[in-house]
Amino acid sequence: MLALPVKKAFSLKKIFSFQHSVLPGFSLAMGYSLTYLSLIVLIPLAAVFLKSAELSFPEFWNTVTHPRILASLRLSFGASLLAAAINAVFGLNFAWVLVRYRFPGKKILDALIDLPFAMPTAVTGITLATLYARNGWFGRLLAPLGIEVSYTPLGVLVASVFIGLPFVVRTLQPVLEDMEIELEEAAACLGADRWQTFRKVIFPLLTPALLTGFALAFARAVGEYGSIVFIAGNMPMVSEIAPLMILTKLEQYDYAGATAIAVVMLVFSFVILLLINTLQARSWNKETRT
Repeated sequence: MLALPVKKAFSLKKIFSFQHSVLPGFSLAMGYSLTYLSLIVLIPLAAVFLKSAELSFPEFWNTVTHPRILASLRLSFGASLLAAAINAVFGLNFAWVLVRYRFPGKKILDALIDLPFAMPTAVTGITLATLYARNGWFGRLLAPLGIEVSYTPLGVLVASVFIGLPFVVRTLQPVLEDMEIELEEAAACLGADRWQTFRKVIFPLLTPALLTGFALAFARAVGEYGSIVFIAGNMPMVSEIAPLMILTKLEQYDYAGATAIAVVMLVFSFVILLLINTLQARSWNKETRT
């Protein structure tokens, strides 16, 4: 009769981790966390929903389904997803090279990966627009091939790839550094070729981190403004991004319309990130079981 309460108390202690720590107690730390989260995230998001609620449902629907708004949403989310997928492939390759090989200029290449973090977004956009213009260094090489980058949807994709690459590389690097090379050697001893080793041994271990990098790159690209607006050209129904449409609504003092577009972006982004996190959790649980 006395064993049950003791066992229950022990389980509660284990769940809430009532242990000595340099941080405050659970109640105080949780209070600080919820307060900070409310001030930084929850209250601003609630304000967006409340402001958009000033519109009636027909007004809200007419705003977010306007052809110009729909075109900007398709471009923003489509380019962001495609850019994140491209960064997942090439970011894995960059991280692999930086971790597994030694070569002259490695530290310089490693530092260049963080360049999109350090550059102001406006500088990034102007630089890319100049390089890929018809008379730019890269644009003059692509023009004879009939490829136009600046002031086209392709420019939006290029800018999204540029700003999202560091998220994938920096997410994968620690995982690759902690990965034991003996696993690859064991697979080779068992007769696996390089492709089989990568597909069955390495890639499953990297999948959770790769999905995290994908989600971060997507989230950065879908909400980016400064790096994209200069190279996009902002042509209606062609190269306008959703953040630009929000700014346009604000300049017209249509605050409810701007928040309506923001709500749609928020909901779609949340659903996509939720799906990515679900896949990440499943891959992590699968690796834990194996």
